[in-house]
Amino acid sequence: MSEPTAKDLLVQNRQWSDNTRSRDPEFFRRLASQQNPNFLWIGCSDSRVPANQITGLVPGQIFVHRNVSNIAHPTDVNLMSVLEYAVDVLQVKEVLVVGHYGCGGIQAALSGRLPGIADFWLEPIREIRRKHASQLVGLTGKNLEDRICELNVAEQVETLSHTGIVHHAWERGQPLAIHGWIYSLHDGILKDLDVSRDRVV
Repeated sequence: MSEPTAKDLLVQNRQWSDNTRSRDPEFFRRLASQQNPNFLWIGCSDSRVPANQITGLVPGQIFVHRNVSNIAHPTDVNLMSVLEYAVDVLQVKEVLVVGHYGCGGIQAALSGRLPGIADFWLEPIREIRRKHASQLVGLTGKNLEDRICELNVAEQVETLSHTGIVHHAWERGQPLAIHGWIYSLHDGILKDLDVSRDRVV
C-alpha cells in the first residue's frame, strides 16, 4: 500500500467529517461554539505521540503544544505564549509535560553536535546529562536514553513551575498543577513520573 499524499488527506478529512456528523449531528456545532479544555499538553513533535488519541479525548478537550523533545525553553516565545493563553485565558487546570521513550531528538543530542538550529535547541538535553552525571554512571545505550527521556520531562516540569505565568496563577489562588508523564511507543501506556508541582516552590 502506497503512502498517502496531501490530496489523499483532504479526501480522508471529508470522510471523517461525514462519519462524525452521521454519528453525532451536533458535534461540530458544539465544537465551534467554545474551547474550554482542562488540560495543556506540552509534548514532543514525534508523529507517533498524538495527544488526543492516546488520552482518549476528543477535539476541544486538550490544548496542545509540541516541539522537538518537549523542551520548555524559557526564551521560547511560542511556548510561553501558549502557556500564558492556556493559563490566563482558557484557565486550564492541569499542564501535562509528556515525553516518550525512543525520542529521536534525545538520541540526536546524545550522539554529538548537529548542524544548524537543532544543535542550539537540543543543548538542554546535553546539559541534563551533565547535571545528572552521577546517577547516569553505568547506563549505556537504550537504558541511558530512556533515563534521560525521564529526566528531561522532570526538568521541564521544574522549569515551567518557575515561570512568572505559573507563579502568578498560584499566587491568585488559581487551581493549576503541572505533571510529568512519559509514553511508551511499545505498549501505548503513559506513566506518571511523580514530579508534579501545584504550588509555589
